[in-house]
Amino acid sequence: MLCILCCGGLMLAAYQQVEAEARLRQEQAAKVAERTGSLRAAVAAHASTLGPPQPSAGPPPEPPPGSEFALVSYPAPVGELPAYLTAEVADGTIDPGEKRPAIVWITGGDSNTIGPVWGPQERENDQAASALRDAGIVMMFPSLRGGNANPGQREGFLGEVEDILAAAEYLARQPGIDADRIYLGGHSTGGTLAALVTERSDRFRATFAFGPVADIRDYGGSYIYHVPQDAADEAIVRSPGYWLNDVRTPLFLIEGELGNASSITELAEATDNPLVHTFIVPGADHFDVLAPANEAIAQEIVADDGPTCEIALSVDALAEGR
Repeated sequence: MLCILCCGGLMLAAYQQVEAEARLRQEQAAKVAERTGSLRAAVAAHASTLGPPQPSAGPPPEPPPGSEFALVSYPAPVGELPAYLTAEVADGTIDPGEKRPAIVWITGGDSNTIGPVWGPQERENDQAASALRDAGIVMMFPSLRGGNANPGQREGFLGEVEDILAAAEYLARQPGIDADRIYLGGHSTGGTLAALVTERSDRFRATFAFGPVADIRDYGGSYIYHVPQDAADEAIVRSPGYWLNDVRTPLFLIEGELGNASSITELAEATDNPLVHTFIVPGADHFDVLAPANEAIAQEIVADDGPTCEIALSVDALAEGR
């Protein structure tokens, strides 16, 4: 009995510590928001201190002949950056009168770096969102500053936002693209980045962020390149959990209940913005949520051809096909 009571006391203390840390983070963020008014203004007023550049991962590999994608480059604030783009857009064989919908997709892990996204994908871990390309939606996978052998330096959820917006502008200028129907999607760290982009810009018609975190400090030091790593002001301008009221286009936050669901709950509780929609898919995890959810999203994007975004998702639709 003593051991049980002791363990219960330790669990309660740990929970209280987490709650206290969450309150402190919210207080710190509230002060920044009160001073600046928006994430865009907070970033403009923030001078980030970065650590040493990270090792290069090398240039992205060329897609094989006959691939669904081609390697292109797009102009970003730090210089030309490589990206994978639907081949028929890259080579100019798309019908310029088609005006197809398109999506910029940010992969997880080292989101600054791109690698093979072509060919068949495992349904249990389809991080290339192949359901979107299979539905005829044009896809662009941009690398970001400091990734691959790129110019610039990894900033960890800060300057990368500008690169993603530059990728969207490049995509909008390509033949066969409906510039008013460009969407944004991302998974894991890419989901966190996608949410931040939507908090700083209304460029995308809608955003689908899978498995983001509310605060980048929850990555435990990974994907963080500023110094000191625990600096609150550095983290706040990189963390989507404090800026959801800035969202001006539909933002869909999606995760499996066996994945990073606690962050989705935290994000849901952080705002009453009607443009922010949160979904926790029963029985799914951080990876197998992707394929069936993107099948539902693809159907919505293809049908979303009116003057304004009319995409509507449900947990049942996101889980169908599992």
